[in-house]
Amino acid sequence: MVGGQAAEALDTRLTSERDLRVILPTILVVILLVLMLLLRSVLAPVLIILANVLSFAATMGLSAIVFNHVFDFPGTDAAVPLLAFVFLVALGVDYSIFLMSRAREESLLHGSREGIRRALAVTGGVITSAGIVLAATFAALGVIPLIFLAQLAFIVAAGVLIDTFVVRSLLIPGLIGDIGRRAWWPSRKIRD
Repeated sequence: MVGGQAAEALDTRLTSERDLRVILPTILVVILLVLMLLLRSVLAPVLIILANVLSFAATMGLSAIVFNHVFDFPGTDAAVPLLAFVFLVALGVDYSIFLMSRAREESLLHGSREGIRRALAVTGGVITSAGIVLAATFAALGVIPLIFLAQLAFIVAAGVLIDTFVVRSLLIPGLIGDIGRRAWWPSRKIRD
């Protein structure tokens, strides 16, 4: 019933907030179920999802600091957080699948701690290289003179680097190494 730029901005913001409340949990539940089927485990997929959410939160916090204090952007487009989440979670889960499917295979042969170490040694170079290339590709979008794309480019590039160098290289292998074979529960075939 009300028109104009302010009404459109409000509608866009309200719609984006609703989408975040509905789409984010839906994506996470679907990914969790797929990971549970793939890894034949309950705890490892939950850890992966939690690590992805933590990585996204860290990326958004870093991005807010950079946007507000370095680039001095006037605000963030309402669609940016949802799009960034979709990109980052999809990419992060891809890297997790590479690492954890190999870790499960190695854990069946060598035990959980040695399995995650071997998996990291084998997949680490590929994941790191892919992360760097992907971050550079998304960062290239930042030169387009649209704040929306600059924000999305920075968020995805920073998030991919955080995911590559912190989550996939340190956090998840460390958690799986510390938890040991319990991370692969309910499987009984894996030993510490």
